[in-house]
Amino acid sequence: MNLLKVGAVGTLVAAVCCFTPLLVVVFGVLGLGGLVGYLDYLLLPSLGLFVAILLYALWKRQGVAAK
Repeated sequence: MNLLKVGAVGTLVAAVCCFTPLLVVVFGVLGLGGLVGYLDYLLLPSLGLFVAILLYALWKRQGVAAK
């Protein structure tokens, strides 16, 4: 799987989990509601990481196309 796909899919998954109550509902159903407060410590850095991977892949792709 190339870097652009990893960045795009990772960004999409992290964004959906950050901006929708999807994980809150899932954790509530599983009885893990007490862990919901800690999700931001995991999801926001992972969103930043995947956005950085996506931007790097786009930058690298643009450099290859310019040659």
